[in-house]
Amino acid sequence: MSGSLRQRGERSWQLRVHAGRDSITGRKRYVEKTFHGTRRQAERALAALVTETDSYVPRNNKEATLGRLLNEWLENMTPSFSPRTVTVTKNYIEKSIVPKLGAIPVSKLSPLDLDRFYRHLLNIGGPRGEYSPSTIRRIHGIIRSALSQGVRWGCLRHNPAIDASPPRVPVRRLSPPEPELVVRLFKIAKEADPALAAFVVLAAATGARRGELIALRWDDLDLERATMTIERGVVLADGELTEQMTKTHQSRRLALDGGTVQTMRKHYDHAKATAEAFGFDLNRQAFVFSNAVDGSIPWRPDSTTSPFRSLCDRAGVKGIRLHDLRHYVATRLLAAGVDIRTVAGRLGHRNPSTTLNVYAHFVPQSDHEAAVALGRLFDAALKAAD
Repeated sequence: MSGSLRQRGERSWQLRVHAGRDSITGRKRYVEKTFHGTRRQAERALAALVTETDSYVPRNNKEATLGRLLNEWLENMTPSFSPRTVTVTKNYIEKSIVPKLGAIPVSKLSPLDLDRFYRHLLNIGGPRGEYSPSTIRRIHGIIRSALSQGVRWGCLRHNPAIDASPPRVPVRRLSPPEPELVVRLFKIAKEADPALAAFVVLAAATGARRGELIALRWDDLDLERATMTIERGVVLADGELTEQMTKTHQSRRLALDGGTVQTMRKHYDHAKATAEAFGFDLNRQAFVFSNAVDGSIPWRPDSTTSPFRSLCDRAGVKGIRLHDLRHYVATRLLAAGVDIRTVAGRLGHRNPSTTLNVYAHFVPQSDHEAAVALGRLFDAALKAAD
């Protein structure tokens, strides 16, 4: 990549570097910069600008492939993504998208190319078999976002993913457990694994996500005021446990009932006694759920899912997932007449409409009450007019 130097004043220089051709018009593009200093300093600045420009500008249209665009897009978005999202997205790009579509120039990529790709994933898939419609939708979202950025960068005129047709995701019928079942699971866990029992109680009392519960530290629990603050989540990214902000990047404070507070007090007393037995003090920054005697390391996400599955097997229960405790909280609150905004806040949904979209069919039918209320208003107005 070439550059030029032109003097504009006594110590003023114009640096100009050729940055390839525009992928749409075919015209040459340049990066220009004004520098103040001696000629030797300006020459060094020009060399640095050439190196910098060469690192991110395609040298010709043939390099503007979907694979290159996806990598550029992910690098650009990484600071805004959580570590887990970066890992998952990178995996989809490298293992699913690039092997089939990576070499296609983005200017030649068509909606038909994408739809054929989605059908391949749905019907044939990869080494592990067919892809589910929801997974294909996630892949489609990655491609669409990258191509939208490519339009803004001038790599193509129109985003073909807008006109593509990924498969529809069938609506999954929610089957939240009954209260009696949750109690049975708690009692069995209380005998075999008290820490898991405390986890089950907290999940069933708050509706918090698995990663949010794992990330809790004792400082987040105020058992005197019966409250719990959720500010973080723990995820597994590239094989390492990583703390990050909550899914919605918002913290929330939840009230706890008396039974849950009592269970968590017992869990704290046991954790404190264990730490002291090994010569440690259990400080407030220790994780609530930890296999380390000092509480310095949180549980791994799979260290809750697998034991919960085993717990269900011992209880003779089929088809219940740990995540269904979150559905249990939402549906029970709605059935009890708790308003949708309060339920959304407890679940950590940014917008109540999200809660309503997922649990709409669990909202108690109140159309009859609405008709009665309107009738009373009309009758009252009618009597007043007579």
